[in-house]
Amino acid sequence: MSLKDRIKARVEAFDRWVRPWAEQSNWHGWAYEFLLFGLKQAWACLFGAVMLALIVGTHVFWPHHAPIARYDFLVAASIAVQAILLATKLERWEEALVIFIFHVVGTIMEIYKTAHGSWIYPEASILRIGGVPLFSGFMYGCIGSYIARIWRLFDIKFIRYPPVWTTWALAILAYVNFFTHHYLPDIRLGLFAFSGLIFWRTWFVFTPDKRPRHMPVIMGFVLVSLFIWFAENLGTFASAWVYPAQRDGWHLVPIEKMGAWYLLLLLSYVLVSLVHKPEEAPAEVAPRISRKPILAAD
Repeated sequence: MSLKDRIKARVEAFDRWVRPWAEQSNWHGWAYEFLLFGLKQAWACLFGAVMLALIVGTHVFWPHHAPIARYDFLVAASIAVQAILLATKLERWEEALVIFIFHVVGTIMEIYKTAHGSWIYPEASILRIGGVPLFSGFMYGCIGSYIARIWRLFDIKFIRYPPVWTTWALAILAYVNFFTHHYLPDIRLGLFAFSGLIFWRTWFVFTPDKRPRHMPVIMGFVLVSLFIWFAENLGTFASAWVYPAQRDGWHLVPIEKMGAWYLLLLLSYVLVSLVHKPEEAPAEVAPRISRKPILAAD
């Protein structure tokens, strides 16, 4: 039996054990659903959680006279984690391909940004391009991995999904602006407004347990961006990278950085949508939300 099958069997056994208690009352049912929501979220964060643990753990325990640089170890460990996810079928090859694309576009942006002094990687390493160690691209891959896994785990559907071309336009403009704002006016506020315009009527339909639940898409993007900001603070604390204002001592990354993560999250989400096509939720799951047919076209 594969690792994936063993995990599935244990999950099913756990559900058989807890389900009778959950069905005793509404409160028990809600508590169990909330537990499942948290467990599925944690499982979706597997790649990111392992990466963050490696970054923080090596910061605390890495020996000064290790035979390889800490950053180079993180590159090797990241490749190993990705290989294990694919070998155990916890991640699909088509998802890994899309995640790799985000990995590449993230690395290109990293090279550009470090060249302009937006942040630095303070430790020496061999496996790097310019000032960017190669493990940095895997941090972007973690975001793509989370989105791909959460899409499957919660069987995500949509209500009033916008035309696909608008989401691609937003993603491309957001990515280009990360480069051009060094020379041209920063259009970030306009991009936030654009995202609000195309997504303000769009809802996620997700299923933590048996009953579909709803959430505005923008709220979901903001919440995930907030958690990425939390992870970024741990990353900078562990000297994975450092912003200019942190060179004389660590402090919290300004909350305004959430905006950059929000736009990068949108880019990752649009790339993952190449594999997981946005599907319209059945009409019966959202009777109180006015609906129109999904506008996305293949």
